[in-house]
Amino acid sequence: MPVIAAELSALAVSKLKHTKADDQKPTKHAVGGVSGLLLQITPNNARSWILRTMIGDKRREIGLGPYPEVSLKDARDRASAEKLKIRDGIDPVEARKAARSALVTAQNRGLTFSTAIDMYLETANVASLRNEKHKQQWAASLNNYARPVIGKKLVGEIEVADLLQVLEPIWIEKTETASRVRGRIEAILAWATVKGYRTGDNPARWRGNLKEALPAPSKVAKNGHFAAVQIKQMPGWFSELQNRDGISARALEFLVLNAARSGEVRGATWAEIDLEDKLWIIPKERMKAGKEHRVPLTSQSLALLKSLPKAAGSKLIFPASDGSPLSDMTLSAVMRRMQADAESKGQKGWLDRKSGKPAVPHGLRSTFRDWSAEHTEYPRDLIEMAMAHAISSEAESAYRRGDMIEKRRKLMADWAKFIGGAK
Repeated sequence: MPVIAAELSALAVSKLKHTKADDQKPTKHAVGGVSGLLLQITPNNARSWILRTMIGDKRREIGLGPYPEVSLKDARDRASAEKLKIRDGIDPVEARKAARSALVTAQNRGLTFSTAIDMYLETANVASLRNEKHKQQWAASLNNYARPVIGKKLVGEIEVADLLQVLEPIWIEKTETASRVRGRIEAILAWATVKGYRTGDNPARWRGNLKEALPAPSKVAKNGHFAAVQIKQMPGWFSELQNRDGISARALEFLVLNAARSGEVRGATWAEIDLEDKLWIIPKERMKAGKEHRVPLTSQSLALLKSLPKAAGSKLIFPASDGSPLSDMTLSAVMRRMQADAESKGQKGWLDRKSGKPAVPHGLRSTFRDWSAEHTEYPRDLIEMAMAHAISSEAESAYRRGDMIEKRRKLMADWAKFIGGAK
């Protein structure tokens, strides 16, 4: 009968020593909990975990990481995970050799993000991956959200727009998950940079990068999502908005007609308007995805623009009284006053269907998206283009050729008719 080692506590493991005073070979202590799990201690007191086991007719010693960086609990978890692989017919030693071979091959022909995920999870010496459960969580989140979108792209070609294509669909509804996915992609791309597969800034970086393109996780997590006007209430709300005076109300009207972001509208200049081709061309410097965005202007948008005076000394379409850009709060203030006026009349006003909170400017794009998805037959990529979201490379190519502009113009015209109360 094999001798089963006693299950040592973490304290007992910390007191283990190299016991062969005259021997330069390491001492290997069985720690119990998982058959074959050993703590190896060299004469100079270097400590590491080893799993001694049989794979077929071969005896293997599989390294599980250094101690105490890898705790006793994590070592037992890792040993159990390796044994599960063996039971499923996988030789962990050979699997690691294959990963190292893939690394060399990838260095010669470029590395896809999908391969980078596998190599990073297998080889990276990162604290968050020393626990087998955490490694599984990493793999699951990346497999669900990142691999299907950017898995085939070379890591050296991944840009901010690619990250937005991964994150925007889940940023509001699954903020915590999306934030973790972003951090994990950032870590893998940083690893790829160190390994020589890419150069330049990390497109998954938050500060000074994605922070400018996505709402702060803390803000979204607090609110759940931006409160939006319900679809059926949109014509009434828009009619009320059009009856409001002031440049802030006109900016909000233009925002709604074009499903634009607040910053895009507040920073819009007359030089961006092409009246001949009926386009609003927003330069890449003002876009979250870092790419020029062309907005087809409907007759309603053009009529609104033509009704506006051009402020002396300002290039902006919707300037504040001193010629500077309007603040985000000025648009929010318009909607707060609309809500307050409705409540003063004993009405509920415009409350979000899910949260019951008063609608805000950032939620108006959600209303447009819901209407487009639920009440029209327009394809998803076309709707994503209209909202300046990242899209597939094939659709992007079509967009750049220009054959989507008129289709998008029809979409926005239908939207304008709907919110204008047309039947």
